[in-house]
Amino acid sequence: MAVTHTFALGREQCFQQIEKLIISHSLHTSESLCKLLRYLAEHSLDHPGVALKEYQIATEVLGRPAGFDPQSDSTVRVQAGRLRVKLAEYYAQEGPEDLVVVELPKGSYALTFHLRTPRAGTQQPTPTFTLEPRAKKEEAGTWTRSWAIVVLVLSVLLAASLVTSAILLSQRTRTQSATSEPIAPAFQIFWNGFVTSPQQPWVIFSNGSFVGRPETGMRYFNTKSDTRTFILDHYTGVGEVLAIHQLDHVFALFNRPIRVKRGALFSLDDAKNNDLIFVGSPSENLTLLDIPGTQEFVFQRLDSGPRKGDLAVLNVHPQPGEPKLFLATPANQPTTEDYAVVSLLPGLDPSRAILILAGNSTFGTQAAAEYVCREDSVKELLLRLNVTKPGELKPFEALLHVKIAHGVPVMTDLVAVRNRSN
Repeated sequence: MAVTHTFALGREQCFQQIEKLIISHSLHTSESLCKLLRYLAEHSLDHPGVALKEYQIATEVLGRPAGFDPQSDSTVRVQAGRLRVKLAEYYAQEGPEDLVVVELPKGSYALTFHLRTPRAGTQQPTPTFTLEPRAKKEEAGTWTRSWAIVVLVLSVLLAASLVTSAILLSQRTRTQSATSEPIAPAFQIFWNGFVTSPQQPWVIFSNGSFVGRPETGMRYFNTKSDTRTFILDHYTGVGEVLAIHQLDHVFALFNRPIRVKRGALFSLDDAKNNDLIFVGSPSENLTLLDIPGTQEFVFQRLDSGPRKGDLAVLNVHPQPGEPKLFLATPANQPTTEDYAVVSLLPGLDPSRAILILAGNSTFGTQAAAEYVCREDSVKELLLRLNVTKPGELKPFEALLHVKIAHGVPVMTDLVAVRNRSN
């Protein structure tokens, strides 16, 4: 059975718990896992006892093509495993007292919902009553009514104080949980330079120049035909926003804030005096053109051929079996795959560092940020770089291949890594 204790647990209550999970600290940063959780919940509650196939999940949730083969593509199993871990993490840290428990048993894609078993000793005490002698009943009538009012008022005040205390205790518990969350060793190694610096790093997000208005049509600024009078410079992509959110979460683990600035306001003084994290490719984050950039995987627009005008990643020194260019989905089609670069570079001041998280599209940029903010992928990257201790990480460039479904990065693979000599 997908739902247990149905006599006490209704469908609406189950969905309320799902929504609570989706907005939780553990899950809300991953759109793909939230989408998968909601899909599994709807199927488990609407079609109890009907098994889900990997093919259904892959094509209906993760955007895989009709030719998806679960034997050769483990995407569904990987995503289900991640969801299972996140559910366990939520109930261990954020929801230890939640009444409804949602689980994804191993070997199944059917969610289970059950009521948490009350802890021993949590029963409410049985109220006791005393009866007054009948001879005194009339005499005490007036006093009884007066005391009833007093008791009612005191009960309301007591209830209010208990609710307030509970809210404060809940907030304090969540704060302590967030600050006491253990920091993964992989994060300590990868982010060491940024979290031990005396100054907070700047996160510089792409700030593409647009002309027009939303109701009449918007497009990128063209230096040859457009005047700067009509530039709308407040735009940033969805991927950049979610990328900054991911970075903020990781730095919160170290109890270190980040400072955020849009690319149009970036200055060379920022580059000289601070560690920098660039979010977005040079095609939109134009400030990247003013500082030393990547040397192995370089973004460039094609000037000829059938894909003329599209942005690509140039593989400057291709290794055996590697292509010279990495091309994402054509710009005139819905994005289903992208390429992104993760690069750690020396700053203009040798004591500073620059981290570039950039995709051909906003979705690739989001995937690059998610990659360095997930423990498992950071471990993979450190393994490829042969880094095991804080302080060992040197400048590098890495290329990622990203699969996208309905505007959400659902799978990211590390394609190539290059060590930098400077």
